[in-house]
Amino acid sequence: MTPSRDSRAFWGFEDLALFVGAVFPAWLLGALLIRLGRTLAPGAFSNDTVRALAFQSAIYALLIGALYMVITVRYRRPLWQSLGWVPPERGAWWCVFGGPALAIGLSTLGVALGAPEIPTPVENLISGRGSLFLVAFFAVVLGPLFEELLFRGFLQPLLHRVLGAWPAIILAATGFALLHGPQYMWSWKHLLLIGLAGVAFGYARYKSGSTAAAALLHAGYNLTYFVGYLIQSRETLHLTLR
Repeated sequence: MTPSRDSRAFWGFEDLALFVGAVFPAWLLGALLIRLGRTLAPGAFSNDTVRALAFQSAIYALLIGALYMVITVRYRRPLWQSLGWVPPERGAWWCVFGGPALAIGLSTLGVALGAPEIPTPVENLISGRGSLFLVAFFAVVLGPLFEELLFRGFLQPLLHRVLGAWPAIILAATGFALLHGPQYMWSWKHLLLIGLAGVAFGYARYKSGSTAAAALLHAGYNLTYFVGYLIQSRETLHLTLR
């Protein structure tokens, strides 16, 4: 039987440690880049939303650069293909329709659990039409792209090779949930819901053999939540966006 793409990681835990070690330098360099941007183009960086999303995007870009150093420079392998950014082997269709279904299902579970309403930093960044589109692009495109490359493209295949499919899916989903802990004030109910979403994304990666399929599912999931937020907040947003 041909092994799943999910178990073909050629990198090891030393490489994972190197990546983790790059997180703080990336954060520091991202902050320096934003400070430089505010100095050279104060008008462009005067908006809080622009600064916040530019800072997060800079960190994402720098950390993808760290993955490039590990995969391409160290092992001389193609970055995107190695991290599973390839056409799905199977099951791609449900990744297209699964995002909204997953979001609705987990929202229903959140209501049943009594998960508290916590305003997220993303929602607080919306202050006008321009910021609305920036936040939407970040939430639906950039966020899923980076998070899936990291958790389902890099971490999950390594854990799969060592532990097997389901432990890898669950552990990668746990890391994914913990990444969002500060955003949700460490509410265990929210972390559980995000962890379950991570399990779904990980299963999509495993079943389809494609990180791109997991990112598509993730993007549909985020888009559904974003549209739901817009519908719920339409009166407030109407006043804000006029």
